[in-house]
Amino acid sequence: MISLKQIHYALAVERHLHFKKAAEDCNISQSALSTAMSEMEKQLGFQVFERDNRKVLVTPLGQQVLERARQIKLQMEDLTKLADAQREPLSTPLTIGVIPTIGPYLLPKVLPALHQHYPALQLDIIEDQSAEVLDQLRRGALDAAIVALPYDCEGLLTFPFWREDLLWILNSEDAAASLRVASAKDLAETHLMLLKDGHCLTDHALSACQLESISPHKFSATSLSTLIQLVIGNIGSTLVPQIALEQLVSGDKRLASIPLEEPGPHRELAIAIRPNYPGMANIEALLALFQDQLAAA
Repeated sequence: MISLKQIHYALAVERHLHFKKAAEDCNISQSALSTAMSEMEKQLGFQVFERDNRKVLVTPLGQQVLERARQIKLQMEDLTKLADAQREPLSTPLTIGVIPTIGPYLLPKVLPALHQHYPALQLDIIEDQSAEVLDQLRRGALDAAIVALPYDCEGLLTFPFWREDLLWILNSEDAAASLRVASAKDLAETHLMLLKDGHCLTDHALSACQLESISPHKFSATSLSTLIQLVIGNIGSTLVPQIALEQLVSGDKRLASIPLEEPGPHRELAIAIRPNYPGMANIEALLALFQDQLAAA
């Protein structure tokens, strides 16, 4: 019989495509991992991995095995979470993914309340772009993900907890800083700076302003903080979500924020989970706490 331990090791090899790195990830020796993989392949009667001194490849049959192995591992983890779900909400370990245009602005608002109301919670936060966070969620590496909608969350359940607009941020010395509202024409005529491709906020911004047909200046910056510094330096203007306004803009006389003429909300913050995730009580508790803290902010 193939063991769960072998499944765990095989998925680590697939993840790293390197036996030494996979062994380190699993906290075992490389020889022990190699032996376990050889025994598994002997039981199966075919190779899962092709390896030499330079690289590791997954065989076509191996791909099928690893896909089933991934589902088995996920189901076993969900069994454990099902037992955990019988306890008080948010009293067991939880791993949540969050995207960079939400994490730095949401977490300071909710973490103190989480610590106060759920002191037993062991929370791990993984920050990455939407595609990677949702991929980890589908693979079972995360319990939940905090993302911004609209975004393709096929195969997952999403629970929105906050709706917000985007605001145009520009240097207060800019001639357009006196505008009451900003139109798509106003933005199209400026040096509009957005995050590099891969950040869903860029897509939300272009959609909200009906600017899909133009090519704004997309910097290699991965944070809104960097774009704000460029605005302060009078390099151009940018767009930020309301949740980030207090932290990035408010009180800084060098910056002006202008609402968009296009009606909002321009994006929704949501928690995404797998359809059969057994810890729904945890998600419900998070949703309620997030909504309460954001409404009070």
